[in-house]
Amino acid sequence: MIKISPKSLEDLEFPEVRQQVSELCVTGLGKEKALGIEPYPSGNETVFGLKQTHEYVSSKNQEKPIPNHGFENISQEIKLLGLEGAVVEISGFRKISAITEMVNAHLKYFQKHGEIYPTLKKTVSHLDFDTHLSDKINAIIDKFGEMKEDASPLLQNIRRSINSVKGQINSSFNAALTTNNSYGYLDEIRESVVENVRVLAVKSMYRRKVKGGILGNSKTGSIVYIQPEATHHYTRELNNLEYEEREEIKRILKELTEFSRPYREILIEYQELLSDFDVIAAKSKYAEKINGILPKLSKNRELQLIDAYHPLLYISNKKKGEKTFPQSISLKQDNRIMVISGPNAGGKSITLKTVGLLQVMLQSGMLIPVHEYSSMCFFRKVLTDIGDNQSIENHLSTYSYRLKNMNRFLRKCDDKTLFLIDEFGTGSDPELGGALAETFLEVFYEKGSYGILTTHYANLKKLAGELPEMSNANMMFDSQTLEPVYKLQAGEAGSSFTFEVAQKNGIPYSLINRSKKKVERGKILFDRSIAKLQKERSDLRKTTDSLKEKEQKASKEQDKLNLINSKIQQKLESYQELYDANQRLVYLGQKVDDLSEKYFQNKKKSDLIGELLKLVEIENSKRKKENTKQVKAKKAKERQLKDEVEKKIAPIRQEKVEKKKKDQEIKQKEANKPKQKLKIGDRVRLEDGKAVGSIDSLEKGKAIVNYGIFTTSVGVEQLELVQSAKK
Repeated sequence: MIKISPKSLEDLEFPEVRQQVSELCVTGLGKEKALGIEPYPSGNETVFGLKQTHEYVSSKNQEKPIPNHGFENISQEIKLLGLEGAVVEISGFRKISAITEMVNAHLKYFQKHGEIYPTLKKTVSHLDFDTHLSDKINAIIDKFGEMKEDASPLLQNIRRSINSVKGQINSSFNAALTTNNSYGYLDEIRESVVENVRVLAVKSMYRRKVKGGILGNSKTGSIVYIQPEATHHYTRELNNLEYEEREEIKRILKELTEFSRPYREILIEYQELLSDFDVIAAKSKYAEKINGILPKLSKNRELQLIDAYHPLLYISNKKKGEKTFPQSISLKQDNRIMVISGPNAGGKSITLKTVGLLQVMLQSGMLIPVHEYSSMCFFRKVLTDIGDNQSIENHLSTYSYRLKNMNRFLRKCDDKTLFLIDEFGTGSDPELGGALAETFLEVFYEKGSYGILTTHYANLKKLAGELPEMSNANMMFDSQTLEPVYKLQAGEAGSSFTFEVAQKNGIPYSLINRSKKKVERGKILFDRSIAKLQKERSDLRKTTDSLKEKEQKASKEQDKLNLINSKIQQKLESYQELYDANQRLVYLGQKVDDLSEKYFQNKKKSDLIGELLKLVEIENSKRKKENTKQVKAKKAKERQLKDEVEKKIAPIRQEKVEKKKKDQEIKQKEANKPKQKLKIGDRVRLEDGKAVGSIDSLEKGKAIVNYGIFTTSVGVEQLELVQSAKK
C-alpha cells in the first residue's frame, strides 16, 4: 500500500502542479478531480495510470484523434432521477442525451482502435454500447432543445390547432384593421402591441365605434388600444390550447423521466468516465507543456534521472525567457543515499525538490521531464523535511519541529522509503546537532532506505565517504568568480566557500582572518582541501572543455587541409598529363624534322612515305592502348559515382515505394469497403467531418443535406451514414 502524506506533497509543491493540471481541464468535474490528484495506492494502478496518459499523448499523432470528452454537468438531473415524482426538464434531457452519445462514441472508438490504445480500451470496458436512452430522448426532443411535433399524437393535434387558431387571429385582426382604417377610426400608426397582443390604435373619439376589448391608451390619451372582438374570441381559444400544450409536454416529460430512472446508475458512471478522461487529457496536455515522457519503469530498487527538470521552475523560466539547468542523479542498491554539499544559492534545495516532485508526479500517473534513457522505481513512502518549519501554533521552534519530524522518519523508514531532507541537522549547536544528525543518518542507512540530503556539516560529508552504499555530491561552484554553475557533481563533497563568499561581498580580510583563527585548524584544513579539490575539478573540466574545443577546431582544419591537398593533387595530375602530351608532340616534331632532313639529302619519296606510315602506325597503336585505359578509368569513375548516387537516393526511393504501397492499401480498403445505400431521412456526415445533418432529398448521385441552420448539396460518395432513418 503506497501512502504519501499531504505534508510531503506540500513540501514538494505538488499542489501547484495539480493546480496547473486543473487549469487544462475543460469540465467543472474534471477540474475538481484534478485538484484532488494524489499518488496511486498500488504499483499496478500507477502503471495503469501512466499508460493511460502515455496513450493519450500518443493519440495526437493518429489520423483520427480520440473523440471530444467535454460535457455539461448532469448531477442535478441524476439527483432528480433519484427522487420519486420529480420531473427532468427538456434542457436536462438534452444534456443526458449528449453525454450518452459521447460515451457511446468513446466505446465505439476504442473498440475499433483497441490495438493502439489497450489501456484506454480497458478503461471503458466495464460499459456496454447502448443507444436506447439517447434514441428515446432524440425521438421526443430535437437538437435545439424543443419538444418535437410528433412527440405524441395529442401534442401533434394540439399544435396543429394552435397554428390554425393563430392563422384565424391574424386573419380576423387584418380584416378589422382594414375595415376600421377605411372608416377613418384609426390613428396614423394604425396598430400596436400591448402585452404581446396585437391591438388597433383607435382615435379616442371613435373608441365606442370599434367593438372589442380596451387594453390601454397612449400617454396623451389621444389613442385607445383595442383588441377586435373576433380576435379576442380566438385569443381565448389560443390560450386554452397553449395550456393544453403545456400540460401534454409535462405529461410527456414525466413519462420520459420514468423511462430514464433505471439508467440513473449508468449515467453516474458515464459522468465519472468522462470526467476521468478530462483529467487524463489534462495530464497529457501538461506533459506536452513540460516535455514530459514515460521513463523506463524498473522492478529493481533504482532511481536513474538523466537531464531531469523541475517542472514548475521550467514553466516559470520559460515564461521569463530564462534557461533552466537540468540535473542527473542516480540512486541504486550500491549507492542509495546521497549527501549533497556546497555553498548556499548553488541549487542544492531545488535539486532535492526536483527528485521528490518527479517521483510524486510519476506515482500520480503523470509523465515527467527527463531524458528517455532515465529509469525509475516506485516507493511506498516519500518522507520530506524541507524548508523552515517553525510552528507558531504549537509553540515549537524550528529545531523542535525538525526533531519531531526525525522521530516520525525513524518510525516509518524502511527499504521501500525515499527520504529527502534539506539542511540536515541545522537549528541547534553545530557540534551537538551534527552528532545527532550523524546518528539519525546511520539509522536510515541501517534500515536500507534510499534518500538525498543537503548539509554543510563536515562529519556528515565524512560519513558519506566512509560507508559503502552512501556517497557525496556537490553543486559545482566557480572558485574564481564565486558564481554557482548549477550542475551536480557526484563523488565528491563540496566546500561551503564561507570565507571566500564573505570576501567577495566586501567583508574586510582582517575580519575574515580573525574568524579563521576562531575555528579549529582541522576544520579549516578539511574545508580548504575540499575547496582545493573542487577548484582542481573545475580547472580540469575547463581544460577538458578547452581540449575538446581545440580538438574540434583541429579536426575542422584537418578537413580543410585534406580538401586543399586533394585539389592540389588534381592540379598536379592535370599538369603532368599536359606535360606528357607536350613531350609527345615534341618527340613527334623531332622525328618529322629528322625525316625531312633525310628526304632533303636523298630525295627518296618511297623511303619518306614508308617512314611516315611507320611512325603513324606506332602512334596509333599507342593511342589505342591509352584510349582503352582511359575508357576503363572513365567507366570505373562513372560506376563509383553511380554507386554513391544510388546510396543517397535508395532511402528516398524506398520511402516513396512504402508510401505508394500504403496509398494503394488505403485505396484497396476503400474500394473493398461496402458502400452504404443512403435514403431520405438518414443522418449523415462528410467523411472525416464532425457536423451531422439529415438528407432532405436524393437525385442523380447528389444529396441535399440539412444541417438545421443551412442546407448544402453533396456527392453521395462523400457521405458516411451516422444513423438510419426510422421506418
